[in-house]
Amino acid sequence: MIDDKELKEYRNLLQTPEHFEEGFDWKTIVGAIFIGFLMMPGSMYLQLVIGTGIGPAARWVTIILFAEIAKRAYTDLKQQEIFLLYYMAGAAMSSPFQGLLWHQYLVQSDAAKMLGLTEYIPGWVAPQPESASLAERTFFHRDWLVPILLLIGSQIIQRIDQFGLGYALYRITSDVEKLPFPMAPVGALGTMALAESADERQKGWKWRVFSIGGIIGLLFGAVYVLLPTISGLFFTESITIFPIPWVELTRKTEDFLPAVATGIQLDLGLVFIGMVLPFWAVIGGFIGLLITIVANPILYARGILKRWHPGMETVDTLFANNFDFYMSFGIGLGLAIGVIGIYQVLKSFRQTEGVQKGSFSVLFSPPAGRGDFNFWIAIGIYVFSTLSYIGFCLWLVPAFPWIFFLCYGFVYTPIISYITARMEGIAGQFVSLPLVREASFIAGAKFFGYQGIEIWYAPIPIHNYGKATVDFREIELTGTSIRGIIKSEIVVFPVVMIASLLFSQFIWRLAPIPSSQYPYAQQMWHLQALNTLLMQTSTLEGNSLFYQALNGVYVLSGLGLGLISYAILAFLGLPVLLVYGVVRGLGQSAPHGLILEIVGALLGRYFFLRRYGAMWRQYAPVLLAGFSCGMGLTGMFAMGCTLILKSLQRLAY
Repeated sequence: MIDDKELKEYRNLLQTPEHFEEGFDWKTIVGAIFIGFLMMPGSMYLQLVIGTGIGPAARWVTIILFAEIAKRAYTDLKQQEIFLLYYMAGAAMSSPFQGLLWHQYLVQSDAAKMLGLTEYIPGWVAPQPESASLAERTFFHRDWLVPILLLIGSQIIQRIDQFGLGYALYRITSDVEKLPFPMAPVGALGTMALAESADERQKGWKWRVFSIGGIIGLLFGAVYVLLPTISGLFFTESITIFPIPWVELTRKTEDFLPAVATGIQLDLGLVFIGMVLPFWAVIGGFIGLLITIVANPILYARGILKRWHPGMETVDTLFANNFDFYMSFGIGLGLAIGVIGIYQVLKSFRQTEGVQKGSFSVLFSPPAGRGDFNFWIAIGIYVFSTLSYIGFCLWLVPAFPWIFFLCYGFVYTPIISYITARMEGIAGQFVSLPLVREASFIAGAKFFGYQGIEIWYAPIPIHNYGKATVDFREIELTGTSIRGIIKSEIVVFPVVMIASLLFSQFIWRLAPIPSSQYPYAQQMWHLQALNTLLMQTSTLEGNSLFYQALNGVYVLSGLGLGLISYAILAFLGLPVLLVYGVVRGLGQSAPHGLILEIVGALLGRYFFLRRYGAMWRQYAPVLLAGFSCGMGLTGMFAMGCTLILKSLQRLAY
């Protein structure tokens, strides 16, 4: 039970400032342009080449650069200015037009042809395969006009939407219920540390550790990313020392490990990730992998994994096993995690009984200077955005029952968002109920006669705004006015959209996506397409492949195993994160990266933690950020060289 004293300790871990500033000025505008036109393209390129983007490194690089420029201009960056740069870098790293790159592949993919779905993918998702725009690899074609306009419209609504129900729930759970939000001070303190580090006199271990990680990232990136990229521009074949995305071993082990996908992903970044991730979550993933290695040959011998046959490599093995067993089993495990989450929420209501709360009048009299806007405006934004999503869905998928759209937006979304907001406020945990969206689509097909796959691509109003409450609490703790956040969104949105379109076009024109120029996409997109399209067959007429793959016994087995595992771990006092790790390791994705993750976790816990003590917990994330920064800079340099040399090859002499 969490009593009043503990709640107060968590909430007072970082005092709410009395003074707030917007932090929005010319530096913010220049920062948005820098992030959009320099950091985003590097992240996009790395996603296609090695499967990971720049991530947190973009925030570090942006803040470091602007801190150095400010120092030479005899000025400094305020804490609020640094937080806005940090916030914008995170917002800009998700390239909207990368979704269209995926759609152009999907409509032409072998997976869509094999499952007979090519003709069912609607034109407002991507042009049909016979379109000249796909042959020319260009978005600047009339066939792409509707998908691009639809993307821009949904992005505008999404940007407005984040100040709707998420903000309203923040006001309720933080101002009225006064929940502690234990993870918010952690995030806010990280940003404050960056602000302190911007001062030359306060630079200490953070810069040393970050620099060490950065040098390692640059050296490894030169071998892992830069060498194959540059050599591929001058020679007929790329020089690859570490195979991307992994070393394939499935055919070599199939005699004694049938139906087991084997290999190793030689990405040094996985070692650093293993050092940062919760130890027991990594161990749980490794246990799940071991269970898979033991169970798959048994399941194959018993005729359960019947679609696997010798000669298959990783991608085909994972899809065959997923079809025969792991999709149904994984659904059961996901349901178990959802049940556990609801149980924890019900416990949280009892834990906060008797806690002194604020009055609901606080909703209409927020603290001065924080930049709050009227509570009813937030509710109005939520209603407007939800109705907009419903309008899009009715226009794009008129055959699907409209009552589902209303239930998504005005019943399920507020309930799951409030549940998540309370769990984030009490324990810093995100709550997600698996397959609600998918189950409702199947119900619409089964009981209301809907036939088609358009609904899978429609912008349906199922959202979970609970996580946004933590973000708003972080904004408050850093002393940043919400008005500054709103202004930064207005500035960063057009920059992100323009940069995303231009660089998606450039990257696509360099080579087909996927292709040998983009090894990760070439290896993994086929598997992702198979799994995605397999689920979509559930809403088509007839005996779809999804129903052939779905097995109620396997679903119940996964549900039972998940609940029993949780009960045993709770009874023994063992980390519940083991359950989540095991789910990740049970054949749900390519397991080859788990080996280096476990190496990193063991090194961190049994070597570095003993050597550096409790400070290692702070060193590890900064080391990972430095490594990501070095890899990101290498990827940006590789992409720049590729753009220049490919452009020169197109010139006529």
